[in-house]
Amino acid sequence: MAAPTYNQRVLVLRRTKLSESDLILTMLAEDGSQLRAVAKGARKPKSPFAARTEPFCVADLLCARGRSLDIVKEARLVAAHDHLRCSVEASAAAMPMLELLGRLSQTGLANPRLFQSAERALKAMDDVDDNHRLALSAAHLLKTLAFSGLRPSLEVCVGCGEPVALQEGARLPFSSIEGGVACERCRALLETELVDAATLCWGQYFLASTFDAIAAGPADESASFAVLHLVQSLVRAHVGSPLKSLEFLFASGLF
Repeated sequence: MAAPTYNQRVLVLRRTKLSESDLILTMLAEDGSQLRAVAKGARKPKSPFAARTEPFCVADLLCARGRSLDIVKEARLVAAHDHLRCSVEASAAAMPMLELLGRLSQTGLANPRLFQSAERALKAMDDVDDNHRLALSAAHLLKTLAFSGLRPSLEVCVGCGEPVALQEGARLPFSSIEGGVACERCRALLETELVDAATLCWGQYFLASTFDAIAAGPADESASFAVLHLVQSLVRAHVGSPLKSLEFLFASGLF
């Protein structure tokens, strides 16, 4: 009896070698759940899967149910996002997005906003300069945390719930463990580090704005990096370990 099949639109997050010619694909399904499947022969030069299952690719798959992992039978490319793979700078800026999605998405747990957000962010990144890609990456990472129940509090104290004034030039206590900014009264009760108010303002802007608006708006490299460092602190505190791709971005000297 033939194995039952199903259709699924996916974003390819990661590829892992399996035997001499196969690959295990880790993907974000359209419903926001994580999907892992085997693409047989995908490592062969003439395989039809080779160019359709690269990281950053959005594809429509026909898959067959398997005992442990499903099997990819057909793949139709929907969006390649070639420039994000062909440019080192673009790849370095975008790869943390895929890594965080791989860490936060779960098999069988639907969260459609994860896929929708990723698809829009990658589309916006295709035709902008590298500084805007950094801004879009920072925005996407913050939104992914928010959609996963880890939205940071950037203007309300995580201790008492009182508003915190983000005055220009100020440095404010921020608790990654508690997930947000703290007022002076609560600071003594929390483990905090000082963060520039401007960084929190940029974080608010990224959370509140669409990707198209960010792509068309101002892009400040140092501000984007400051937000990315803030994201790394949150990931370390709440996901368990830092994003390796962000560590590479910080140390690469590409920007």
